[in-house]
Amino acid sequence: MATTRLDMRLDEEIKTKAEKASALLGMKSLTEYVVRLMDNDATQVIAEHESITVKDNAFDRFINACDKAGQPNNALVEAAAFTKGQGIK
Repeated sequence: MATTRLDMRLDEEIKTKAEKASALLGMKSLTEYVVRLMDNDATQVIAEHESITVKDNAFDRFINACDKAGQPNNALVEAAAFTKGQGIK
C-alpha cells in the first residue's frame, strides 16, 4: 500500500499518451502505470550503476593477473591505508 505522495505537473499531451498506454495495458489507473514505470526504470538504473558487467574473457584475464601479482609495494599499502582512513570503499 502506498505511503507517500508525488505531485507533478506535465504536458497535457504526455498525460493523454500515458493514460492511453495505461488503458491499453489494462491498468486500473494512470498512477499504477506511472508507479510501474518508475519502479522498473529505477531498478534498472540502480543495477547499472551498482554492478559491473565484463565482456568476453576479461574477467578471466583479470583473475589471472591478480593470481600472478606479487606482494603489494609500500606505495600501494599506503594508498590503501589512506583510502580506508578517508572512508573510501
